[in-house]
Amino acid sequence: MERRDFIKLGAVTPVFSYCTPEKKSSYNNSFQHSICRWCYSNTPLEELADHALDLGIHSIELLDPDEWDTVLSRGLQCAVSNGSPLGITEGFNNPDNHSRLLNDYKNIIPAAAEKGIPNIICFSGNANGLPEDKGLENCAIGLEPIVKMAEKYNVKIIMELLNSKVDHHDYQCDNTPWGVALVEKLSSPNFKLLYDIYHMQIMEGDIISTIKTNKEYITHFHTGGVPGRNEIDETQELNYKAIMEALVDLGFSGFVAQEFIPTWKKPFKALEKAINICTV
Repeated sequence: MERRDFIKLGAVTPVFSYCTPEKKSSYNNSFQHSICRWCYSNTPLEELADHALDLGIHSIELLDPDEWDTVLSRGLQCAVSNGSPLGITEGFNNPDNHSRLLNDYKNIIPAAAEKGIPNIICFSGNANGLPEDKGLENCAIGLEPIVKMAEKYNVKIIMELLNSKVDHHDYQCDNTPWGVALVEKLSSPNFKLLYDIYHMQIMEGDIISTIKTNKEYITHFHTGGVPGRNEIDETQELNYKAIMEALVDLGFSGFVAQEFIPTWKKPFKALEKAINICTV
């Protein structure tokens, strides 16, 4: 089971806010909990929303526009919306995609803003032999008019960092320095990074230090156990409790989304454990 089989692209995400955040009633976390829809694709969205509410989760994300109301009407948020149906491999690093992407985001940005959805996901696309500097330039050119529109509607466009070793071979935005360079090039508060802890552990490691160094560029987080992208429990190598404590120390007030593929016979028990681990 791969995320690429379920996602049609795009995602909504809140940005890093480094001030004293308001405490949530159920948690001491400065941030809020979210879950990724595609990890529970066999569960009807209405049922998934009920489980989220039972577990004190605040958001279900990576939703298409026709799914927003199902979640929002139940009092949940959609922290990140899908964007263009082009998906992960066909992204902004290919100028041939720019016209299609511009049209897709022109449609979704105003609609997301009207629903109060703060973030929309985007992807670099696969390199296909394109040098890193040229891919960076192409992404900036393609994203510039979209980011300007996002500024107008107070919505953020976020690019996800993905590993190119295991899950998304040849994906270009596969390391933090490249993503940071793109954020700097666009120089807009409405373009940030989605830092996927699972993916960047595979590519770089040194998770806590990297987050601290690059906190101003990151607005959203995904989890996942390494290796295997399964439960974030004692069977894997990352200390998620320590990572979450670091986010709280930084005053991060966005969302942390669980994006692991459950293997337990009772997947929502695994989700409950993950939420407990990430509540500090």
